[in-house]
Amino acid sequence: MAPAPDVHVSPSRRRFLSHAVALGGLAATPPGPWLTRQWAQAPCDGAAAGELVRVLPLYGPGAQDVPLNRMVGASGLDARQFTDLSGLSAASLVTPADQVFVRTSAPPGLDHAAAGWAIALRPAAGTDGSIVSAAALAAEAAPMGVHLIECAGNSNPQNFGLMSAVAWDGVPLTRLLARVPRPPSATGVLIAGVDHDAQGSRQSLPGASWVLPIAALEQRQPFLAVRMNGQPLTPDHGAPVRLVVPGWYGCAWIKWVNELRWVGADEPSTSQMLEFAFRTHQDDIPELARDYRDPDVDTAAMPIRVEQRRAGGRVEYHVVGVVWGGRDPVERLIIRFASRDPGTTFAVCPRPSSAHTWALWRYPWRPAEPGYYDITLRAADPQVRTRRLDLSFYIRRVRIDEI
Repeated sequence: MAPAPDVHVSPSRRRFLSHAVALGGLAATPPGPWLTRQWAQAPCDGAAAGELVRVLPLYGPGAQDVPLNRMVGASGLDARQFTDLSGLSAASLVTPADQVFVRTSAPPGLDHAAAGWAIALRPAAGTDGSIVSAAALAAEAAPMGVHLIECAGNSNPQNFGLMSAVAWDGVPLTRLLARVPRPPSATGVLIAGVDHDAQGSRQSLPGASWVLPIAALEQRQPFLAVRMNGQPLTPDHGAPVRLVVPGWYGCAWIKWVNELRWVGADEPSTSQMLEFAFRTHQDDIPELARDYRDPDVDTAAMPIRVEQRRAGGRVEYHVVGVVWGGRDPVERLIIRFASRDPGTTFAVCPRPSSAHTWALWRYPWRPAEPGYYDITLRAADPQVRTRRLDLSFYIRRVRIDEI
């Protein structure tokens, strides 16, 4: 059997991975020399040729194997639920509510009854403002489409399961803010939720608030969600009201929302913003919210399973994966199977219609020999921003025994 191909891990990626466990960092590095060898048109999902023999497991070198689709860890800040992505298909791209990942579970003793939940709308700190009830929001809510949510700490290469796609119902944030007088000095809006003030944690800082700059209200069209996949939010997913910011990491999607407030240019970064500074591509830890760059999810892609198939007496493999993030859908990717592999360009098929969620792709592959292969992806267009892919962040490994 051939030895496992070498995997080059840059110092920048080591820095990201080590700090992802704590409060660490991501430093952008120039992309490596990805070359296009040929154009490969992959069949769409559901049009796979041949007979499925088995699905090979994907994993990550040195990764921690954790249960999927069920809660692990202590409650509150240390609770986690990882979504199993391996079964995604063109017919099931929306994650069932009970399988949507959880990064922090509901604070103990929190009353999630919508009938008694209210959100304060304040023009400034220390002002009374007005009140809107969660029940009123639920009555006003409408379908807002399918939006992918990914945790900024989605770093376990065994599954990368802190990511899901959900059909949300909610109310545009701008509609609520129109009911609050906006001070001339306002530069953003703070969205706050119920906190875990009384709980200690080994992995996280208490904090449940984020400051959105005014420009993000138009560019990202955030909304307050009250339903997921047609059903009321669950307690662990923010019931009765949570923020959704399409295209931003989930750390900014505040749960258990209870306050909206206009803020000025001197508003400090919240504890949540400070904790996730490096994991959201900040160069430093900004003291003021105005200096915090948008926590955008860049274009990314990774395999979710490898299928062994048999067609015409020959064995071939199909790498099935997802592509997500960025401002516009990506139609072409480059795939490679070792650090010295120049890569092959292929089409994402069916063509993605939106960058708000993930799209499925399939790549037929005939390995040259048995052995271990590390699968990495990259956008074919060099103008597409892919900061995590530039660091080979979403590497998945597969072992091939038969060719």
